[in-house]
Amino acid sequence: MKNIAKTIAIIDDDVPIGDMLCEVLEKEGYSVCRAYSGTEALYLLAQKRPDLILLDLMLPGLCGEEVLKHTSGIPVIVISAKVDVEDKVNLLMSGAVDYVSKPFAVKELLARIAVHLRTAVTPSEILSFGDLRLDEQRRLVTAANQEVKLTKTEFAILKLLMQQAGGAISKSAILERISFDTPDCTEASLKIHVSNLRKKLRETSGRDYIEAVWGIGFKLTE
Repeated sequence: MKNIAKTIAIIDDDVPIGDMLCEVLEKEGYSVCRAYSGTEALYLLAQKRPDLILLDLMLPGLCGEEVLKHTSGIPVIVISAKVDVEDKVNLLMSGAVDYVSKPFAVKELLARIAVHLRTAVTPSEILSFGDLRLDEQRRLVTAANQEVKLTKTEFAILKLLMQQAGGAISKSAILERISFDTPDCTEASLKIHVSNLRKKLRETSGRDYIEAVWGIGFKLTE
């Protein structure tokens, strides 16, 4: 049975291996997207969400270990020439679902891909604060049981504030931690995004949820 609906990202700077994997996977019915460096991988992941990632470790720019930190909720099979047991353990503990050493048997890799796609369950993180609800998987925010339409940047800011459970977070920390999802957000525009977010929440529920903390940044308040 072909896997037409599944997309696999190949993140590897080894062009011959990447070309071979691309050809094999497409014959199996998968859709394939590629990145040739760690930096390009982050850009790719910001644009689309593959169903599974084949990740090399020795990448130009950001290394594979750094890219792995940005793959939450996506099964990652590391493909690397590194064979040290400690490396494998560390990567599996860091979020990879599997580790295949180069050179590898194509049939075995395909079997591992099929298994992890079959068993992958994307976690749906639902955050709550007072009568605010944020469903990350559905990209849905409600206040007082009414949906609030947010931009991508506003959603990222609110998610971060809700993860802080009412604690204050600095402007610089907000910019750093949402930079992957919203690279266009700057220190100058952050205040505008927060103001628009506060206004939308107020118009929906009649309450001010976001408080400016002088000298620090922002926090949620009940």
